[in-house]
Amino acid sequence: MRDQRRGPLASVGLHTTLIIASAVAVFPPLWLVVTSFKPKSEAFSTDVVKDPTLRNYQHVLGDTEFLSWFGNSLFIVVITTILGVFVAATTGYAVSRFRFPGMRPLMWLLLITQMFPVAILIVPLYNIMSTLGWLNQPISLIVTYLTVAVPFCAWMMKGFFDTIPVEIDESGRVDGLNPFGTFWRLVVPLAKPGLAVTAFYTFITAWAEVAYASAFMTGEENLTLAAGLQTFVNQYTSDWGSMTAAAVMIAIPAALVFSWAQRHLVAGLTAGATKS
Repeated sequence: MRDQRRGPLASVGLHTTLIIASAVAVFPPLWLVVTSFKPKSEAFSTDVVKDPTLRNYQHVLGDTEFLSWFGNSLFIVVITTILGVFVAATTGYAVSRFRFPGMRPLMWLLLITQMFPVAILIVPLYNIMSTLGWLNQPISLIVTYLTVAVPFCAWMMKGFFDTIPVEIDESGRVDGLNPFGTFWRLVVPLAKPGLAVTAFYTFITAWAEVAYASAFMTGEENLTLAAGLQTFVNQYTSDWGSMTAAAVMIAIPAALVFSWAQRHLVAGLTAGATKS
């Protein structure tokens, strides 16, 4: 049998590449955190923090609308994630299990909607929201984010439901469950990995989006977190200390959600996918 072990040079080259790639990936967020603890006068200094200070965080929390932005983002993200997971899961399940007229065009329509860039969609969506009177209202962003997240997540959930044996559905019907009861009580518990990824994707779509939030919402009290960051650095001001501090606080919930999704994903992959 041929020896598959790497030689010393190959091993050194591999580990060197991994170290460099890790450093490149870690440096930007690490420098962001370091800058957030620097005084404003040292924001562009290449030195490590000489006199660490919490003044940037105090300014963001006490002298800006950050808490209002956080509340706006949290409300929009929670509603978007709940609706997005439900709609994507039910759509993916229906397309995976049932055959109905227009199913194939529906799947193509979901795929085609992902091909349009954000810049093209802002104007028509803005006109629609203006006509409905939804500008400066959370519902405008909730509906918009759902149109972005649901098509991709529905495709993903369809592929995941395809891997779950149809016999589970049949056993549910034998036990007297209707299609939704079978989906909710038997299939959903087995779909936790897909649901976790769907929830995470929908969360990130709504939490970190800037273009729609800036176009549809005006007035500092109505902004979301991502749009609010623009108030710190623009053509009139450049408060990098406050911006980095706000960015760090915005990243914390995203990191927590990622940890939750990762934990459920790993746990779900070890679960059985058949009914005994």
